[in-house]
Amino acid sequence: MKAWQGRFKESTHHLMEKFNASIVFDKRLYEVDIKGTIAHVTMLSKIGIITENEKDILVKGLNTLFQDIKSGQVEFTLQDEDIHMGIERVLTERLGPVAKKMHTGRSRNDQVATDIKLYVKEAIIEIKGLLKEVMETIWTLSNEYGFMMMPGYTHLQKAQPIYLAYHLNAYIHMFKRDYERLEDVYKRTDVLPLGSGALAGVNYSSDRELLAELLGFESITSNGLDAVSDRDYIIEFQSTLSMMMMHLSRFSEELILWQTEQFGYITIGDGFTTGSSLMPQKKNPDACELIRGKTGRVYGSLMNILTVMKSLPLAYNKDMQEDKEGLFDSIDTVALILSLFAPMLESIEFHESKMKSDVYNSFLNATELADYLVSKQFPFREAHHLTGELVKYCIENNLFLLDVPLKVYQSYTPLIDESVYEVLKFENALENKMSFGSTSTKSVKEDLQILKGFLDAL
Repeated sequence: MKAWQGRFKESTHHLMEKFNASIVFDKRLYEVDIKGTIAHVTMLSKIGIITENEKDILVKGLNTLFQDIKSGQVEFTLQDEDIHMGIERVLTERLGPVAKKMHTGRSRNDQVATDIKLYVKEAIIEIKGLLKEVMETIWTLSNEYGFMMMPGYTHLQKAQPIYLAYHLNAYIHMFKRDYERLEDVYKRTDVLPLGSGALAGVNYSSDRELLAELLGFESITSNGLDAVSDRDYIIEFQSTLSMMMMHLSRFSEELILWQTEQFGYITIGDGFTTGSSLMPQKKNPDACELIRGKTGRVYGSLMNILTVMKSLPLAYNKDMQEDKEGLFDSIDTVALILSLFAPMLESIEFHESKMKSDVYNSFLNATELADYLVSKQFPFREAHHLTGELVKYCIENNLFLLDVPLKVYQSYTPLIDESVYEVLKFENALENKMSFGSTSTKSVKEDLQILKGFLDAL
């Protein structure tokens, strides 16, 4: 007999049992569900709904049940429906009628909302820790190898010379924003819904402040109708995870490109690559490719919960059962990827000679020539056009800008003199960047200190 079956004449159809049940996936909530129930019965005892002795029996039974579930000694079935009813069923079998009192002043609506918030809070803390490790790993690489010269790209075309640290630090800034978003989501998750009942509150003087204290919530909700039907925090969390995956995917794509023979900027360690079953020479960046691919499933989970919630009337609807599988999958996916990403980055060997060669054999100093002409009182648009003509001359004559004879330069304008060659040196092109946030050594070192201060404060 199900807890809610009193007004029903017929038993649930076996296909409906299977379709309706969430126990298959929500059983992972057993720890937070038991934690929430212990707090709830403690509160019921304080306000006189159950006796102190009944509370002690229930708390002891719940703690024992937790250990038994953890060790695999408890089996749940589809008939349990969900983990909440499963725990109540097992505890009733073990303790008898006293277990039937523990749901007083509570609905599964506020119970499950509390469970998920507890679970998400723990997940945010875990992912913040893993993300911090990734940022620290990138920072270490920047600090150790960062002042290798490399091409910077736009449109996947060589653009201007930059330092490796400048490129790597860009990803730390992306992940820094992700970290800050996680902290922001945590604030809105850290509000207790327990005590809201099904939607309208409960007929008891529940001490919700005590519940918040016992469960570690910063505050309590003030509208039960919203509290039991709110899944905004899941959407925000999924959105943050999606953006994080987007950043991880972008980084992975660049690592994939950099490991190609055409680029040859890095070699990823053997532990994070695989071979071909046919072609013996292959070394495939499968870790990066899987990260890139798994981004889609995290995006999918975000779209799923947005679609589930888009037209639901207040308050709780069974549709909301669909909030969990995608959430759990996204948490598992992101946590595994972050765990893998830091050691994968540590395995990378950077090939400075290839990066430097790609800088020297390029027109990455063309902007320097345009700015040099500006210093000779050329309007920038005219300087830009003249530089473009000189680049075209170089391409037609198989030269680079540093190879062009002075007499050729002066045939375009007599204002160019010997000083142009010093300006066109790629090392100078890097260091001539004066704006804050640029790729010059001074600016990159300042950025490293800014990022170190952020990481040290976490």
